[in-house]
Amino acid sequence: MEKNQFLITKVFTVPYFDSLVEKKDVPDSFLKCISRYVKEDDELTYGKAISCIYEYMNSEYRNEYYYKNTIFNQLLIQKHDLYNTAALTELPIANSKADFVMINGKGVVYEIKTDLDNFQRLQSQIKDYYKVFSYVNVVVSKRQVERVKEFLRDTKVGVFELTNSGKLICRKRAYCDNEELSYDAMFQVLRKKEFEKILLEYFDKLPKVNNFEYYRECLRWMKEINIVALQKKIMRILKQRTILSIDDVFEKRVPNELSFYAYFSKKYRSNYDALDEFLNKKVEV
Repeated sequence: MEKNQFLITKVFTVPYFDSLVEKKDVPDSFLKCISRYVKEDDELTYGKAISCIYEYMNSEYRNEYYYKNTIFNQLLIQKHDLYNTAALTELPIANSKADFVMINGKGVVYEIKTDLDNFQRLQSQIKDYYKVFSYVNVVVSKRQVERVKEFLRDTKVGVFELTNSGKLICRKRAYCDNEELSYDAMFQVLRKKEFEKILLEYFDKLPKVNNFEYYRECLRWMKEINIVALQKKIMRILKQRTILSIDDVFEKRVPNELSFYAYFSKKYRSNYDALDEFLNKKVEV
């Protein structure tokens, strides 16, 4: 791998783009990326530069950001509805982190394995995801698709291929699997206000114990709820974390290359004016 390709991975993250939009001085790492992957142009804007680097990623360096952004654009925006479907990323579940989760009526995990990854932890990751979610997919390139299909042959895990032309195609359908659902893992996914909301709905009260015992007692109460019914409640709660309000104008203003970023940016998700201003700014090297 080229040394400069690591710069691309550094640049194409939510925190990095947040800092680009926020700061007046563009960091050297981003300018190095531009000088390496973008042709000289007196009228070059930062938006055009990002688009050029993304084109290089498409043809030569499909890293995790590229996969996540493609899933977001093709499976969420094109096939679902941004105002009825929510996405989550890097969601901690047991000992793993789900790369991408989409929640509509049901929750679906998409575990990404780029050509830079191996399958060493895949089995344990899938096992963890099934503790909270009933549908799991693995997303791989054309090069890996037959291998992963064989690896997952006797499972209910689905497989998506990211083709050479950049299309996501389902190569193995995911089926529902509730066998591994875990109260402990579900409880750990929830924030304090979220599990309290569930307990109040079911019991009309919360445990009256000291702080040391509180979480343990809340979990004990939660274990009295039917686990499939609890999962449905949790899906609705997780969906509320990121679902867009009808007032948000998303697709029309955000470049395709930055869909994933704009959705998950805590600073600029609703501040598209600041993002537009940065993207239209002329590059000064």
